[in-house]
Formats: sequence, structure tokens, C-alpha cells
Amino acid sequence: MARCVLCRAVGVFQLSRTPTLLTGTRLYSQTEPEPPTVRQQNDGIRRIILNNPKKRNALSLSMLESLRENILTDVDSDDLRVIIISAKGPVFSSGHDLKELTSAHGREYHTRVFHTCAEVMTLIQDIPVPVIAMVNGVATAAGCQLVASCDIAVATEKSTFATPGVNVGLFCSTPAVAIGRAVPRKIAMEMLFTGAPISAHDALLHGLVSKVVPEEQLEEETLAIAQRVCQASRPVVALGKATFQRQMAQGRDAAYATASKVMVDNLALRDGQEGIRAFIEKRKPVWSHKAEEAHDR
Repeated sequence: MARCVLCRAVGVFQLSRTPTLLTGTRLYSQTEPEPPTVRQQNDGIRRIILNNPKKRNALSLSMLESLRENILTDVDSDDLRVIIISAKGPVFSSGHDLKELTSAHGREYHTRVFHTCAEVMTLIQDIPVPVIAMVNGVATAAGCQLVASCDIAVATEKSTFATPGVNVGLFCSTPAVAIGRAVPRKIAMEMLFTGAPISAHDALLHGLVSKVVPEEQLEEETLAIAQRVCQASRPVVALGKATFQRQMAQGRDAAYATASKVMVDNLALRDGQEGIRAFIEKRKPVWSHKAEEAHDR
């Protein structure tokens, strides 16, 4: 399996007696504010950690911009195979920072906040690698939207999910885009109209999350899924993810036409043919992880 290590660990280092925090590719002194997100990568698995627990990991503009940067950095590298988004502290994310949404900031700033948020949520679904939400705690409003936007979501039994904007006079219209595509319509409407939270098990029942596990198993279960993704061919996964998103927006007949063409395209990939040969020869496939063609389309 390809290796890629942008940052093996996040921790405290001693450089000339000045403690620093390594995040992404930049060193932060402890006298500076901590970065809103922290990025790590090892063995094809990128970890992005929401890193502002004092503000309940609110999706402020700076948090959203940092998240966008962490998602896009080397996103087309063959060494990146899957992304896990998690959070520091007891709250996964409380949604937008309401202090940024007062009249004092003005309409232009508000537009920038929601434009950036929409960009991040669509990026998660449009990039070529799967994105997994690892949730241990509360996910509300845009935080719940973030979970709903991810391809896979693993949550602890204590986690809860809500869209409480209606209770503070700001209906969760943008979270509704992702949540309304993840859960049945009437469940989404109840969440949106009442703001009442749902449990992790109800979230699983309705399709908002993929799996619910005890807190002590969250890391292990999430990494197990990520490692399984890493065992597959990167271009095959990328083609499959893009096709799934496209056909879900189409009617039945158009979806079959799209998917049928892509199956043929998949067969033309070098890794597509390698997988079939390996199955016939009863051996493990040796993936190239390159979007190269085995024969003419």
C-alpha cells in the first residue's frame, strides 16, 4: 500500500526551549492561537481534527477556510486514499458561530460565510476519496450538516444530532440540503421544525450515520473502515464515488444509462482488469493506483 506522511503526529516539540505545535506543514508557538483544524496523514489516511473545543468547534469562517484547505491539500495525490474528520472535545460541532451572524458583520460577510460553508460541504462529496465523519458528542446545525455531507459516519452511543436553528430565529435551511438527502423527508422536517435532538441510534435508524459504537471502540472501528478503503484501487474508488453522486441526482432510466457506461469505463482501467485477473487466478490484486487504461474504450 502506498505511503504518504505529511505529518506523523501532532504534539509538543522542544525547539530552542520554545514549545510548538506541528499542524499540517507549519509550526505554531504556544504563544500563538491554536489553529482551528489540525491535519495528520499516515499510510494514505488523512485525519482532519476540528480544534476549537472552547467554542464548541463552531464552524466559524476561519474554521471553514481551514477545513477547506485541509481537504484540498494534495487531494489528487495517489498517496491520499481516505479522509477522517473528527473533533477535539465533547462537541463535534455546534454549527455556525452565531457571533459572526449579527447585523454588525453585514450582509456581505454573511454571504461569504454561507458560500464557504456550501463549498466545503460540496467538496466533501466531490473529491475523489471517501470522507468519514468520526463523531463523539453533539453535532448541531451546520455541524449536523457536516456529518450528513460525509460519505460515511461513525458515531458513539452518546452522540446526538439536531438542527435547532428555528429556536434562535435562524431556520437551518442550508443544513437541510444535506440532511434532507440523508434521512427520510418527514424525519428531516421534524428535526428542522422542532429543533429537538435525535439519539445516535435514531440517527442510525434513519440513515444519518452508518454505524454506532461504544465510545472506547470509536477510533478502532473508524480506522478499520478507513483501512478497508485503502485496500481498494484509488481510481476505482474515485470513479465509483463520482458515479454514485451523479446517478443519485438522476431519474431511474438516466441513472442506469450513466452507471452502465461507467461500468464499461471501469473495465477499461488497468486496475479494473487487474482485479478480474486476480480473481480468476485466485490471488490478491496488485493495484497500480493509477488511472491508466488497460485497453481502448
